[in-house]
Formats: sequence, structure tokens, C-alpha cells
Amino acid sequence: MAASGRGLSRVIGASSCPAWRGAHWEARGRLKPEYDAVVIGAGHNGLVAAAYLQRLGVNTAVFERRPVIGGAAVTEEIIPGFKFSRASYLLSLLRPQIYIDLELKKHGLRLHLRNPYSFTPMLEEGTGNKVPRSLLLGTDMAENQKQIAQFSRRDAQAFPKYEAFMNRLALAIDPLLDAAPVDAEAFQRGSLLQRLKSLSTLKPLLQAGRVLGAQLPQYYQVLTAPITKVLDQWFESEPLKATLATDAVIGAMTSPHTPGSGYVLLHHVMGGLEGMQGAWGYVQGGMGALSDAITSSATAHGASVFTEKAVAKVQVSSEGRVQGVVLQDGSEVRSKVVLSNASPQVTFLKLTPQEWLPEEFMDRISRLDTQSPVTKINVAVDRLPDFLAAPNAPGGQPLPHHQCSIHLNCEDTLLLHRAFEDAMDGLPSHRPMIELCIPSSLDPTLAPPGCHVVSLFTQYTPYTMAGGKVWDEQERNAYADKVFDCIEAYAPGFKGSVVGRDILTPPDLERIFGLPGGNIFHCAMTLDQLYFARPVPLYSSYRCPLRGLYLCGSGAHPGGGVMGAAGRNAAHVVFRDLKSM
Repeated sequence: MAASGRGLSRVIGASSCPAWRGAHWEARGRLKPEYDAVVIGAGHNGLVAAAYLQRLGVNTAVFERRPVIGGAAVTEEIIPGFKFSRASYLLSLLRPQIYIDLELKKHGLRLHLRNPYSFTPMLEEGTGNKVPRSLLLGTDMAENQKQIAQFSRRDAQAFPKYEAFMNRLALAIDPLLDAAPVDAEAFQRGSLLQRLKSLSTLKPLLQAGRVLGAQLPQYYQVLTAPITKVLDQWFESEPLKATLATDAVIGAMTSPHTPGSGYVLLHHVMGGLEGMQGAWGYVQGGMGALSDAITSSATAHGASVFTEKAVAKVQVSSEGRVQGVVLQDGSEVRSKVVLSNASPQVTFLKLTPQEWLPEEFMDRISRLDTQSPVTKINVAVDRLPDFLAAPNAPGGQPLPHHQCSIHLNCEDTLLLHRAFEDAMDGLPSHRPMIELCIPSSLDPTLAPPGCHVVSLFTQYTPYTMAGGKVWDEQERNAYADKVFDCIEAYAPGFKGSVVGRDILTPPDLERIFGLPGGNIFHCAMTLDQLYFARPVPLYSSYRCPLRGLYLCGSGAHPGGGVMGAAGRNAAHVVFRDLKSM
């Protein structure tokens, strides 16, 4: 993503490094004065776009401002000996075709699938010597029902039907992710041929309608209603409802009571890994290893990827067409097209000359909802957390629940709503929602022997706090201490195991990774900012009012998450446009 960057660049290119593997490889190189396509930002979507374009014969260069590739999908050794997936930390949503087309396994991608995948321990104070209950969910439906029956036999019976219901909706929406939305601009203002072509993009929508059939009204409610309303129709036990509701609010400044929160839940359950629908896993070596594999695939076909080379401006010809970029160091690089993996706000409000964009378009971009509740805390520990609800093994080796997404302060949807209300008042949540993951439980290469890396994805923390407070070192540490106190209640001894920590509040996520407002999706995944309207109405097909400039990041359809769909879809739109030039 574009921002300041200095010093000599590192270039990753097939011509200079036929045996390149991994982000640790370094080489010096000179820029060419011209490419067919330039990609701004080496986030995973930008890398995917470059890999596809290069395979289609489009000579492509990627420029990244940071010294590491991957955008938010990076591995960084913040604390010596501990390798963190510093921002994004789990994989599921990456489109299956991308694995195949880019031959990611051949280029070194290795995955650790999680089963079980979800663990929600209870506090249940006052139970004497009795071990508190917990809810452990995995791929074994009979075992899931047994776990749920601790809280409600009725819910245990309903759970398979709920899963089938949600899987059908995910199946219906799946084709929409792999194609540009209906080109409303072409349909409204284009030639007859353009209008006919735009009609062909209705096919995935019609397919979705056929899959959902007579149940379409119930599915419509899932997408538009508060997730609590949806879950209340299926279940009665709060631990189950709250656990499921976390997927509806994670990364979003919404409450389970917010209308439309059901779509965010669907967004997080419609992935899969290695043919297993809904599966989530860890990438061997951290999320940066995924970015390495995509880069390796791109460079093997001739693409060039430059780090510490920030783009300062998109260049526009006198005829109003993109003709390349200007780098922060003053270098000019010409190209026929420019794809931006930066956010819509950075792309159009900072990098693009304002005189070439309509005022109404600029106004819509400036008003995008980018609120984020997320503070990510990366923690190095010298032993595994020891949960009251699931005590550790005598030898300290990882147990099944340690590989899960561990949900803390998630026993009740009311807890999640109260945490949200705190943020609406400009306060960090008094009892934050915490998703705790321990990727080193399955991938020991991430930490020294006996030690572990812990990812804490927490919310709700407002970007701007009440009372004029700012996210300085004192406020960061005060919030992290509160989070650690919460974990200590579930797993006594956790605080004593901490070797070091890396605290990333919403302003930090914005500054380091270019996420506007700290929003992991670039802009909110609300119904008014999806599909036809992402990022804004009439410009959802990766194109924009300036000819030759395209969005290929999370701010474009189908949105955020480590999915790659925006990059792949944008590359195909760009290739079609280049053929017609």
C-alpha cells in the first residue's frame, strides 16, 4: 500500500532470482521505465492480480512501500525467536481456483487444518471444585451435538439443520464471489453491445436464486436481520448463540443486535480448505508464507515485485487516461493500466489527481464507513495457556482445544452487545470480546522449543476515544492489561507466561498496514457497501471514472478477508479491457 518509504529497493523478479523462495531472499535491481501494468501495494490481492496478469502475458510490476510483502498477510519476527502473523492470522476464504491456477503448493504453501476449530470456555464461578463447562466444536457432528447438549438438548438436535441451512446459503452465494458484479454503469449508459454483455453478469445472481428456491425469504432475513434474531429462531442456549455470533461481528463495528450482521457471519463461514467446506487453518510459517507462495508464482512467470518502493502519485495523460505512476523517490514508471491494492480512500483521495475524478464520486468515497473495533495483540509466551475449563496435559504438550479459535467473554450475546456499547460511547470495552489463537500449537516453527505465539483479536476499541484521549503508549498498555486480566480469569498463570507483546490499535493498523480507520475490510461489510455498491454504486466492477485505473483490494467486490477474489476478478477485467484497447 502506498505511503512513505526510503532507501534502496529490494526487487523480487524471475530474471534475477530463478531459485528465489521466501521473503528472506534479497536482491538489488533496476526499475524498467515501462510495464504493461503496475500494481500499487503487495498485499495478497495485489500479488494475486499480478500473478494472473503475468500468466496472461501482461508484463506486470508491483510496488510495495514496506520492506515486507503481503500487506496484512505477513509474518514478522517482532520479538526475537517468535514469528507472528502480525495482522491476518487464519486462512479459509482464499478462493479454491487460486490454489490451482497459481500452483501454490508447488510454490511452497503448506497448511495446518484445525479440528476441532472452536473452543468457548465458561467462567462459572462458584462451582466449587467442579471444572467449568466449555463448548468445543469441530467437524464431527455427533461430538458437536454431545457438546451442545451440555447446555440444551433442543439445540443439539437443531444444530445439524442450522448447519445445512447456512451451508446452502454459502453455496448459493459462492459463484458471486468469482465474478465482477453486474456492471450497472455499462447497463445504464453503455452501448447496446455493452448492455447485452452486462446482462450476462446476472447469471451468478440467477444461479443463487435457483439454489435458494422457495426458502429465499428466510435467507433474505439472514442477510438483513440482526444475527441475534436469526439465532434466536434456531437456538435457546446463550453459549452456543454467542459463539456463533462472534463470526457475525468479528472485525466489524457492529453488535449482534445490528441489522445486517448476519452477512458478516456468512462471510466468515463460506470458505474452506482442501475440499472441506467451512474449514479454517494456519499457514505453515505464518501468513507471510502465503504471500511468499503467491509472489513465487508471479515471479516465476516474469512479474517483478519491489519492496520499499512507495507510489506517490498516479500519472494521467492530457487526454484523461492513466499512463503510469510516480514513486516517492521521484522515479516515473509508465504503464497502460494501474491496479491499486490500496484502499479506495488512499487510491482516490491521495494518489489520484483530483481534477480527473467527479465531485460526486469523491464525496461518496470520502464518506465510506471505515469504523473498526479491532485491536490486535501479538503475544510471545513461554508455555501454553492453562484453561480452568480444560486443564493442560502434564507434559505441557498442545491439546485439541489449543488449536482452536478460543472465544473469551463470549458466554452470552449480551456480553458482546455491552462491549459494543462501550465503544459507541468512545471507550475501549470494559470486558472485550477476545478471539485467542495459538498457531504454534500446530506449527512449532513459529516459536522456540516449549514456547508459543498467541494471537489476540480483540474488540471493541474505538479509533477516536472520548474525553480527548489518544492511543498513546499508556492507553495501549492499559487496554492490553485489561485484555490480559480477562484471559487470566479463564487461564490463571497466563500473565506470568508472557515474554513480550505487540499492541496494534485501530490507528496503528491504519499507520502500519494502510487499513483506513484500522478496518480490516478497507471499508465496512455492510449491505450498503457490498456487491453493486462496493466501493460505491456504479463503480463496483473494479473500474473507476478515470480510464485505466482499477481497484483490486478489499475495498472492491467481494470485500475483505484473505480471499484473493478481488485481485483475481480485477485481473480478468483488466485483461479484457487491454484486449479492446
